[in-house]
Amino acid sequence: MSMRATPDMIENRTFDEMEVGEHASLSRTVVQQDIDLFAVVSGDINPAHLDPAYAQTDTFHKIVAHGMLGAGLISSVLGTKLPGPGTIYLGQDLRFLRPVSVGDTITATLTVKEKRPGKSEVVLDCCCANQNGDTVIEGTAYVRAPSEKVRRPRVELPEVRLSRHERFRALLAATAGREPLATAVAHPCDANAIGAAVEAAKAGLIAPILVGPNAKILKAAEAAKVDISPYPIVDAPHSEAAAAMAVGLVQKGEAGLLMKGSLHTDELLRAVLAPGSGLRTGRRLSHVYLMDVPTYPRPLLITDAAVNIAPNLEEKRDIIQNVIDLAHVMGIATPRVAILSAIETVNPKLPSTLDAAALCKMADRGQITGALLDGPLAFDNAVSPAAAAEKGIVSKVAGQADILVVPDLESGNMLAKQLTFLAGADAAGVVLGARVPIILTSRADAERTRIASCAVAVLIARRRAALPQVEA
Repeated sequence: MSMRATPDMIENRTFDEMEVGEHASLSRTVVQQDIDLFAVVSGDINPAHLDPAYAQTDTFHKIVAHGMLGAGLISSVLGTKLPGPGTIYLGQDLRFLRPVSVGDTITATLTVKEKRPGKSEVVLDCCCANQNGDTVIEGTAYVRAPSEKVRRPRVELPEVRLSRHERFRALLAATAGREPLATAVAHPCDANAIGAAVEAAKAGLIAPILVGPNAKILKAAEAAKVDISPYPIVDAPHSEAAAAMAVGLVQKGEAGLLMKGSLHTDELLRAVLAPGSGLRTGRRLSHVYLMDVPTYPRPLLITDAAVNIAPNLEEKRDIIQNVIDLAHVMGIATPRVAILSAIETVNPKLPSTLDAAALCKMADRGQITGALLDGPLAFDNAVSPAAAAEKGIVSKVAGQADILVVPDLESGNMLAKQLTFLAGADAAGVVLGARVPIILTSRADAERTRIASCAVAVLIARRRAALPQVEA
């Protein structure tokens, strides 16, 4: 007898109802997320599970790793079909015979072999076969079958999304194998700031020069429980002096990067823009968030969310060119730039739509180069092909933007933080437009985010050294 289940209900088979020989099956196609979830839940980070190249060379571990997924499929049959709800799993004896790979479709079939009255125990033969009919798992399961009938609505599984932060890992890979860059860290006088500098140093990205009050730096290192003995300290009496001295190290060529410590961002940027600093260029300074959004299929750059409060048209031109140049450094040959507003049509009552239209025309005239621009675009039309199609927008940018240009700092800051705290995104930050990139980190940043911020800056600085005519 074969079990049949309605799509919206789960009904069990009691011990008295079950017959020797009856069976039930369940199929599933193995995807990478199955393996990732197994690793997260179990804490098992064996490379045979998570590194496909390693798994292909280690058949035994591959059988075990993917066999665990098959065992889960058997458990699912027991809990939902045969015997179903109310089943108590007593034990199993399984043998993993063949490797299972991502893309294989596995069918688990359980057949009642023996009924043991008294304790309502049932023995079931278990067989998992792949799409070719090859047996990958076989064995026996021992359960206590339910005595009461249960029929109830099927509960939908929660949606689970995993982020492997592969884009940030790609940044680190692009910087691997090179000498760390000397980096002037301005006023690293709290545990977060000095910890970020040491993390980046341990990752091989920077060689920090700690600029600030000596006693405060040592106290911060003690609070962060990090060893700063390998790194030079340049004593400065206060944060303003630390900013000026850090900029001076860059001006003299003793440092190739500038990193914000525990001082205010505007305090550091004033030192950068001061007459005689040697760090000013013809460009406006602007901030870029490099977002790793788990639900978005590509890196997403957001600008400006930290420096320019209400930029005018000319300033937005610089902001856009700065981020385009960063996209080129990241290997995006022709980035798609969406200039955001609340709507996708030009409306004189919304100045941001007028700016968007003008900026697109500036790109047509060669005043902004190296990218495809479109705007005004609402956020949904910029990142969702479905939303763009629903509005009838025909564009090479809409629905697939690489860069989002926000109307002002408030909207950019809210957008970046919403993606971070509601969508699980990571956000690396860097200031562009000066002779060297400026690394900004936040107390709320995760370690990988702080390191990614440094990696972006290192890539820009190295590109600048190789191609000094390119503004970064």
